[in-house]
Amino acid sequence: MDAAAPRGLAWPAPGMRASGGRGTAMTYLGECFCGAVRLEATGDPAAMGYCHCRSCRSWSGGPVNAFSLWPPESIKITAGAEHVATFQKTPLSERKYCIKCGGHLMANHPPLGLVDVFAATLPGLDFKPAVHVNYAETVLPMKDGLPKLKDFPTEFGGSGEAIPE
Repeated sequence: MDAAAPRGLAWPAPGMRASGGRGTAMTYLGECFCGAVRLEATGDPAAMGYCHCRSCRSWSGGPVNAFSLWPPESIKITAGAEHVATFQKTPLSERKYCIKCGGHLMANHPPLGLVDVFAATLPGLDFKPAVHVNYAETVLPMKDGLPKLKDFPTEFGGSGEAIPE
């Protein structure tokens, strides 16, 4: 991180930095609520969207969770790894959080081979959702023209069934 920039900010915009020369991948910077844990996500997410399942709603404390899914090798904890704890309610999700402030960081999804870094954790990420998953469980209907899947895409073991807004 640029020593002249305030914590969490870097060129070329808040929460981002170039990870190399022209045409190289961007690195997005994030941190927990208190700043004790910092992370980087490099490249482009594999997918972005909204999850409406009860577990994500409960964990996020909101009616929907905005996700960005990344290959595990794209995510790196750069500071405060000793403050990261894991809660695993089901085999699908290993939820990571800061033990100092309780701030949620990410969820490793071993069966999917992807890591969900919560969109709010990466303030520099240009969040462009493409899908709603687990929409059959929604408590906040959203009419945004995006596909609404009953559960998960077939590639992730779901039915892939679309349901109306």
